[in-house]
Amino acid sequence: MSIGFHPLHGFTRIVVWVLLLGLATASSAQPPWKISVLYWSDTIAGQLAMREGLRRQVRRFNQQAREHSGQRTIVLTEYVAGDGPDGVERQIAQFYQALKTTPDLVIAQPADSAALTEPLRQANRKQIPVLAYDQFIEGGQLAGLVTSNNYQAGYLAGEVVADLFPSQHVLRLVLLEYPLVSSTVLRVDGFLDALEDLGQAYTLLHTYRAIEPVSGRQAAKALLRDYPQPGSVDVVFSVNDGAGLAFRRELEKAGRRDIRLASVDGDPEQVASLSKNGLLLVDSAQLCAVIGEQTVRAAVQWLNGDHGRLLYQVPTYPVTLQTREGYKGWYGEIPAPFTKPWMSRKPSWSHQIKILNLQTDE
Repeated sequence: MSIGFHPLHGFTRIVVWVLLLGLATASSAQPPWKISVLYWSDTIAGQLAMREGLRRQVRRFNQQAREHSGQRTIVLTEYVAGDGPDGVERQIAQFYQALKTTPDLVIAQPADSAALTEPLRQANRKQIPVLAYDQFIEGGQLAGLVTSNNYQAGYLAGEVVADLFPSQHVLRLVLLEYPLVSSTVLRVDGFLDALEDLGQAYTLLHTYRAIEPVSGRQAAKALLRDYPQPGSVDVVFSVNDGAGLAFRRELEKAGRRDIRLASVDGDPEQVASLSKNGLLLVDSAQLCAVIGEQTVRAAVQWLNGDHGRLLYQVPTYPVTLQTREGYKGWYGEIPAPFTKPWMSRKPSWSHQIKILNLQTDE
């Protein structure tokens, strides 16, 4: 395995996978496809699972290619941006750097939906296809997008919350949001729509921006300061477990078990906290490895000449006390369908990956 590190901005890490992913040998009739991959966080555990799913599918693909002499393989050049504003700036620079190498395709997990607009447009001018996963990139043209059904994730959490409270009770709600990427915006939209569709009255007390552990802890401390009285907040909806897990720990340390938490991701530690008297009510789990695997399938489809611009929405699984036995974790396959044990306009949970036309559904 050949691994190289680049000092760009003092943090950028570039990893070129050669032997580990089983790349082209001298007997290959065609050179391997060169794919540059722009990852976002190196601390958000769900994103690390997506990364492993992507790598795992490349290994499978290259193994099959070795078994069929002459079939093209894949070589990945990987860039890691990191968290926070510095990570966004790094990723912009990494995108431009990747384009200088003229890859056959770029896979991008945006740290900010708007920040990568200009490098995406440059890729369009160079006719280098860009496939996004996890998040959308605004502006320019994407070859496709692979993501969780993020609206569904929020909606499922909203259904569970609405089922817990009487409709005449005005739910006192706090949001842990992150409006810089499309996925988290859709989760909030879905959550609030579910409350409204099911007739659950609510008042939005406060929003805190939180997406990873540091901001999650800060949000918890701010909430404890802003709402010190037990019973002053009914539910907190966190757009991910990157923040939600740290948030829950802080509230538990403070003894604020009067607040119920709904979250998204399916972090193993978060799911393990589910109990009758615990803070966590529902965690809409992403099927992270499946997202990574589907991204590679979509990339190969494009590289093989199928240039339909598609949106792949991987379902999210609502983990509650009643449903957690069906959840196979971030690295598992898609669970079997089931009938929801709570009030819902759609009583059955579907396990299908939705495939839509990206141009129509942007």
